[in-house]
Amino acid sequence: MEIRKVGVIGCGLMGGGIAQTCAQAGYTTLVREINQELLDKGLARIDAAWQKMESKGKLTAQQAAETRERLRGTINLEDLADCDVIIEAVIENMEEKLRLYPMLDRLLKPEALLLSNTSSLSVTQMGAVTRRPDKVAGLHFFNPAPVMQLVEIVRTISTSDETIETVQQFARSLGKTPVLAKDTAGFIVNFLLIPYLISAVRMLENGVASRDDIDTAMKLGCGYPMGPFTLLDYVGLDTTLWAAEAIYDEYKDPLYAPPPLLRRMVQSGYYGKKSGKGFYDYQ
Repeated sequence: MEIRKVGVIGCGLMGGGIAQTCAQAGYTTLVREINQELLDKGLARIDAAWQKMESKGKLTAQQAAETRERLRGTINLEDLADCDVIIEAVIENMEEKLRLYPMLDRLLKPEALLLSNTSSLSVTQMGAVTRRPDKVAGLHFFNPAPVMQLVEIVRTISTSDETIETVQQFARSLGKTPVLAKDTAGFIVNFLLIPYLISAVRMLENGVASRDDIDTAMKLGCGYPMGPFTLLDYVGLDTTLWAAEAIYDEYKDPLYAPPPLLRRMVQSGYYGKKSGKGFYDYQ
């Protein structure tokens, strides 16, 4: 299957970054948001990124203009009907995804692929509410999507070999390095990362060491580019909480049980960098 037109559902930090990546790679790209205000905000963020790339010489004026022409926004789901592939990047909530997938399934042409950017939820469950489970897979980008090289391709028990091959080729065409994972909670990266982040929160909660000392220790002691609290703020405390809950629900392993401090911070709206406050203050 040849992919010419890409639809992205959601124009937040992740959805917008994915749409930007697809347009830069030469694909006609349509990104959909639920209202005009959110769409305008997302498109403005993408345009600012292209302006910055142009000012730094990473894009010529002509390249920037051509890339802008390939990207369009909409608030109408029906506009996505002729897309060859849909990348869903809505809120990490299974109920919302299960409401969306049947609508997309009815709307899209039979050969179109449905890919989810979920970081931890069951892709199998999403595919099961469609008439095309063989054409449903996960394509998990990492933040910021235009920069991070890795994507996780998530295969369900129903995903066809042809779908996986097409998605792998598509990921490489975006300049990404794909890795293949089975549809188990957390996939590869979060399955290994979440216990590390949760352990750091527990250490802080129990007064073992300070935030700054834990971050410094992991940077200088392990050679990590950033400490766990800086990373938590970057990933999003809400996203981390959702991922931890999804993995814990599947395995019931206490390693993945969210600490009370993490839960309380999310309840208070401290999501990290995107909200202006997390373990660090960005306001």
